[in-house]
Amino acid sequence: MLDIVIVNHNSTDDLMLCLRSIYDSLGDISTRVFIQDNASDDDVDRLRSRFPQTMVSKNRKNIGFARAVNKGLTQSAAPYVVLINPDTLVREGCFEAILEHMEKNTDIGIVGPRILDTDGTTQGSARAFPSPFTGLFGRNTLLTKWFPNNPMTRSNIFTTRGDEKTPMDVDWVSGACMVVRRKAINDVGFMDTRFFLYWEDADWCRRMWQKGWKVVYHPVPTVVHSIGTSSSKKPARSLIEFHKSCYRLFDKYNRTSLKFLNPLVAAALALRLVMSILLNKVGRALERVRCGKNIRE
Repeated sequence: MLDIVIVNHNSTDDLMLCLRSIYDSLGDISTRVFIQDNASDDDVDRLRSRFPQTMVSKNRKNIGFARAVNKGLTQSAAPYVVLINPDTLVREGCFEAILEHMEKNTDIGIVGPRILDTDGTTQGSARAFPSPFTGLFGRNTLLTKWFPNNPMTRSNIFTTRGDEKTPMDVDWVSGACMVVRRKAINDVGFMDTRFFLYWEDADWCRRMWQKGWKVVYHPVPTVVHSIGTSSSKKPARSLIEFHKSCYRLFDKYNRTSLKFLNPLVAAALALRLVMSILLNKVGRALERVRCGKNIRE
């Protein structure tokens, strides 16, 4: 039996497609789907008529990703739980392949499938734990976009390794789609609700490893992910939450003897945040200019 927890915030159109892909891909797997809706204003009640078998819980306000996931976990009871974003499409046999691998390897706590962009390229969904270099050579940084094959980026993104057929141990996998063993959840605990949005998945995977549970990237089962459907509607807020959570993750695992570095890290992240917001605004302005030019032509 499999339970699926989906956190939704103003992505109901995508969620409808996601649910259709889930039910079409399940085969004979007995499944319950729990929707935690974070105060969406795009008529989430549509789900009740289209997918009456889903269980929808509506939160009065946006309580954040981790807290909503935890509410879903308390509702579920299956031996395996899927966390998946509403802006994903599940390909046939995805969960069957993961469950088969987890049944054969009982020391695995979390498995993440291959995640594809809408253009078919593989996302860097399996990564090394963050280091001071991640801010420069992370998955979506400018240096990575300009020099995608540089050694720092390759060491940070595990999806560039392996033969694209064999599951491999990784530091952490994206919460956009992960299958989690119930026994591991009971041992490790729920997600840390101090992370409102972003980096809660990296923290959870780290805690899994600390308790002796493996985290695995399986490159054969596949989902397609349209990155940032909800966050793109409020880019500044999303960038702020990203950097706040990044600092929380650093502070949580920084050794006591190195706490004196916290102000320096906070200042560096604040600078990076300002630059990210400015670049985002410039990019959106250029896009509006291009769209206006295309309309005139």
